[in-house]
Amino acid sequence: MTDALFLALSALAIWSGWRVFQVDSMVRASFQLMVSFIAVGLIAVLLAASYIGIATIFMMAVEMMVMALFMVMFMMNPAGLNPMSMVHQHRFAVAAGIVVFAGLSAAVLLSDLPSHPVPEGKDVVRDLGHELLGPSMLIFETAGVTLLATMIGAVVLSARSGRYGASDHGSLPPGLTLGGEPAGRKPDEAGSHHHHHGGH
Repeated sequence: MTDALFLALSALAIWSGWRVFQVDSMVRASFQLMVSFIAVGLIAVLLAASYIGIATIFMMAVEMMVMALFMVMFMMNPAGLNPMSMVHQHRFAVAAGIVVFAGLSAAVLLSDLPSHPVPEGKDVVRDLGHELLGPSMLIFETAGVTLLATMIGAVVLSARSGRYGASDHGSLPPGLTLGGEPAGRKPDEAGSHHHHHGGH
């Protein structure tokens, strides 16, 4: 069962990592990367590195949600969801990926990894948690609540109901004067289709 889970999670991590470069928006790429990191964290849990695995899942999930939030807030196209290429410098990217994969594979296969079994009954995770977080627990708890609010905000901002109306119907901001022309950029006649800078 453990071997089957390891293979399934490994396949999920590789597939979702590949999908990061196949989807057509920064927000979708962020969520694909989050799935890949979660799969890697679960693999660490299977390998009895529970602290590292759980920490990876929590940290990467929050980080990817915050990244998606910033894409929604600051991308030139609406919510970072308009089609755009996720890959640049194709040849260099492929070459760099092959070199890094070969280097990491060689390090894993050729390294003499140490083996130091933990004494039975020793609560390693608890001791490590006290060592790392003991003096700063209140700070981490406060940061956790703040990041939770950020994630909820990301979901709200990326919802269909936009600030000035339904986000997929070319909603308009209010005018600068009562009854005046809408402020900011105006949608084209075709509706809510925005052109991406850099061109197709």
